[in-house]
Amino acid sequence: MGQDGRGGGVAARTLARVALLAAAAVLVVLVVAVGKAGLVVVGAGLVGLVVCAVGGWWFLAYRGVRRLFGAAVAVAAPVAVVVLFTVAGLWLTALVLGVCWAATLACARAALRRSDPRRTKRARRAVAARRPRRAVLIMNPKSGGGKVGRFGLVERAEARGARVVLLDPAAPADVAGLARAAVADGADLLGVAGGDGTQALVAAVAAEHDLPFLVVPAGTRNHFALDLGLDRADPARSLDALTDGEEVRVDLGSVAGRAFVNTVSFGVYADVVQRPEYRDAKAGTALNVMPDLLVGAGGRRLDARVGEEVLSAQQALLVSNNPYASPDVLGGTGRRPRLDTGELGVLGIRVESGAQAADLAVRGSQSTGLTVLTAGRVEVTSGATSGEGARDVPGEGGRDIPVAVDGEALRMPTPVVCVLRPRALRVLLPRDRAPAVVPAPPVDWRRLLRLAFGRTPTPS
Repeated sequence: MGQDGRGGGVAARTLARVALLAAAAVLVVLVVAVGKAGLVVVGAGLVGLVVCAVGGWWFLAYRGVRRLFGAAVAVAAPVAVVVLFTVAGLWLTALVLGVCWAATLACARAALRRSDPRRTKRARRAVAARRPRRAVLIMNPKSGGGKVGRFGLVERAEARGARVVLLDPAAPADVAGLARAAVADGADLLGVAGGDGTQALVAAVAAEHDLPFLVVPAGTRNHFALDLGLDRADPARSLDALTDGEEVRVDLGSVAGRAFVNTVSFGVYADVVQRPEYRDAKAGTALNVMPDLLVGAGGRRLDARVGEEVLSAQQALLVSNNPYASPDVLGGTGRRPRLDTGELGVLGIRVESGAQAADLAVRGSQSTGLTVLTAGRVEVTSGATSGEGARDVPGEGGRDIPVAVDGEALRMPTPVVCVLRPRALRVLLPRDRAPAVVPAPPVDWRRLLRLAFGRTPTPS
C-alpha cells in the first residue's frame, strides 16, 4: 500500500513513537544512568560547537594573525571535546547519546514526511508527451569539464532525431538568440546540454513560445536537473525523453525580466563571483575578499521587501524558484520538494560577529541571523555598502548592484524585482527515471506528538 494509504499512516505513527522513545532514552541516559556526566557531555558538546563557530567566523572575517588564530580555534575545539570525553571516560556516554539523538531525528523526520500528503504525493503530475519531430538541442562542449564529449551527447541526440547546435568554445554565444532562431526555423522542442545559467536562457524562450524544454545535465552542479529527478551522473539518460518521454509543468523565475531556474543571489556571494579571478580560484578569491565584505567598509548591506515583510541590512539574500526544504542550500546540498508551488523561497543572512555566528550554529533556522520566508514577489530596494550612508529609494532607479543569477555574475539597477511565472515551463522528462527524493522536513515536536498519539498532524 502507498504512503498515502492506510499502510503509510501506520508506518508514520510507528516511526513517530520510535522517535519519542529514542528521545526518552536520551533523557534517561542524561538524568538517570549517568547523572552529572551526561550534563558534562551535553555542555562540552555545546561549548565545542560555539567555540568552533566563533573560530570559523574569525577565519572568514579577518586576515593575518586573527585568521590563523580562528583556524586554529575552529580545529582545536572539536579535538578538545573528543580528548575530554576520552580522558574523563565519557566517550561511551557521548556515543550512546549521539546514537539516540540521531535515531530521534531520523525517525521524527521520516514520520513527518510520511504523514504529510503534500510531501508524499507526486507534486508534478506528468502527462504523456508526443514525440518531437524537430527537436533542437544547444550544447556547450566546455560545460562540466567536457561532459558533452565524454558522454557522446551529440551523437546520441542525433541518433534520436534531434538537431544539435554546438557552441564555439572560443567565442561568446548569444544562446537565447540561437534558441529563437531555432523556433523561427520550426523547432517543436528546445533543449540544453549545459549548466543552469544556459538552461535558464533557453527555458525562457521555450516558455515564451509554449514549447517543451529538455534538460540535459551536462554542467557542474545542475541543481535544476537534480530537483527534476534527473540522473546527473549520466546526462545521456535525459535524451531518452526524445523517444519515450512525459511532460510536467513547472514554475519559471524572473529577475528584472531575466529568467532563472534555481536562485538569484544578492550580497556577499554576488560580490565574490563578480571578481575576475573567481573562475580560476574560487576558494582563494572568496577568502581574500570575505573580510572586506563581512566586516570591512566594502560590505554591502541589502534592504528588501519580501511580500509584506521588510528585511533590513542583510549581508546576503538568496531568492529561489520555489522554496528549499531547509537552509542547507547555503552549503549547496539543499533540495526543493516541488517546482510548482507558485512561490519564491527567500533566505536572508545577517551575521556580523562571532557571537551571532555561534547563535546561528546552535539555533539554525531559529537564529536571528537567518530569516526564512516565502513570497510571490521580492523587491531588493537597497545595495549600499557599510561604509556608505546613502540608501536607494524604492520605486526609483538606483545604483547598479552585483547579482548572481543561477551562478552567472551580472549587475542590475535597484530596485531589483523577482517574481515567478507559475507553471510557465513545459519540461520533457524521460519516462524511465528515478523518483524524485523528498527532502526530510524540519522536526515539529507538536505535530510529532499528535501523530504518535493517534491524531493526523495538520501540515505546517
